[in-house]
Amino acid sequence: NASQFSEANIIHCYSKLRQQTRLMQKNTLKKVREARLMSKTELARTAGVSPITISRIENGLPCRMATQRKIILALGLKLSDKRKIFKD
Repeated sequence: NASQFSEANIIHCYSKLRQQTRLMQKNTLKKVREARLMSKTELARTAGVSPITISRIENGLPCRMATQRKIILALGLKLSDKRKIFKD
């Protein structure tokens, strides 16, 4: 059936797939940041990244290893604690 492959249906399916992928890429950054009573802005400033970057990472988007390193250190963790924050 041609209606199964309408543009709207394809966009909807793609959107759902992206949403599911983000859920799989979740990390514990928000949980750890809030446990340390840090705001996104404070963490961003300490790590030397933008607050938007922190939001994106908390929403499951990937980031560079250098950014992960900055965030881990800004949280007062050791680099060997990477798995406590990032699951990749």
